[in-house]
Amino acid sequence: MSELSTLARPYAEAVFRLAQSEDDLAGWSARLAALAAIAADAQMARLIADPAVDAARAASLMVEVAGSDLGARGANFVQVLADNDRLALLPEIARRFEALRAEAEGTLEASITSAQPLTPQQVEELVDALKAKFQRAVTARVAVDADLIGGAVIAIGDQVMDGSVKGRLQRMAFALQG
Repeated sequence: MSELSTLARPYAEAVFRLAQSEDDLAGWSARLAALAAIAADAQMARLIADPAVDAARAASLMVEVAGSDLGARGANFVQVLADNDRLALLPEIARRFEALRAEAEGTLEASITSAQPLTPQQVEELVDALKAKFQRAVTARVAVDADLIGGAVIAIGDQVMDGSVKGRLQRMAFALQG
């Protein structure tokens, strides 16, 4: 993973600087998210990895799938990645771009995974508590994982707050073994 991160970093930083210069962080965020989803698709990932497929052809298909919302600069970015055999890095480039964007905008992204679906009010209360704790704007990405049994796990930055029943049981089992 660190190798992917290292390879993706200069591309993410370059497109971030471009997005800042164009005052279009949200637009580039959407473009990169779409491109990352296309690159992560199983069929496209096989095509990108196939040495028999010309990188220019893979880039052309990717631009075609992305559609007109990609724009000329977005298509050019895809071509640069293809020329350098880096199309497979798009999901990591998008992730790093979002981290740079959040840092520039002074926001944190929280990943909230709960055992059962949360109501909008519950999500709002959690986000408000995180804003107060971290003294920064917080955006939330919410997911459901029934394996947690109950409670929730919140990851924000490099901190993880595990209030799940599964996490408590694991900590209890570890304590009993020691």
